[in-house]
Amino acid sequence: MSVQTFETMGTVVSLRGATPEAASAVRAVFAGHDHRYSLYDPASVLSRVAAGSLRLADAPQEVRDVYALALEWRDRTGGAFTPHRPDGVVDLSGVVKALAIQEAGAVLDRASSDWLIAAGGDVLARGRLVEPSEPWSVGIVDPARRDTVVGVVRLEGTRRAVATSGTAERGEHIWRRSTPTFAQATVVADDIVTADVLATAVVAGDADDLRALTADGSVDVLAFGVDGTVWATPGARSVVERVGATGP
Repeated sequence: MSVQTFETMGTVVSLRGATPEAASAVRAVFAGHDHRYSLYDPASVLSRVAAGSLRLADAPQEVRDVYALALEWRDRTGGAFTPHRPDGVVDLSGVVKALAIQEAGAVLDRASSDWLIAAGGDVLARGRLVEPSEPWSVGIVDPARRDTVVGVVRLEGTRRAVATSGTAERGEHIWRRSTPTFAQATVVADDIVTADVLATAVVAGDADDLRALTADGSVDVLAFGVDGTVWATPGARSVVERVGATGP
């Protein structure tokens, strides 16, 4: 199965199982989100809000809806996830990439029943890897040893979204609200927005946050502590196949 890649939102997006037409439409989806929400493009809607030349209340309805979604996640995570930088700037990057992947997934669904999209640490898949016919798999890398895969997530059933957040590759880019507890968190969920937001929230929070965010069993989490401890929810033990010495 061919792989198509392109750069956007400061990362690389890769597509498997996409027709050329679907791949072009996916590029357009990401370009549209980047144009509205990038804080690096001074012409974007969110950059204009940050600069004070546009009030958030006067921004397009779509932007205000995404901000409302981010606030909802802030409340649901008890503040572990937030759309506000420490300096008060509204930053929606914590949900925008996942929303772009979600919309791109709808595009791919119309073209094929077997596909996978990966953007940074986020993966969403449908169907199966065609040749050979087997479930899509996502490797989990040890944050302390980036050349070591310590687990493999098999994307089967309803759990088709995986998001990994951490500091190993980009350093301390996550706004933590407490003394760092986790270096990396991988979340497996039914949808990519939930997976992405909660992966960020786990790394931003502490052990109590992890327990609260996973109490209802709606997601599976594998988290690596800054002290080397590995945390795994009960569900993660069944969906993550250990391939290395490190694990729960």
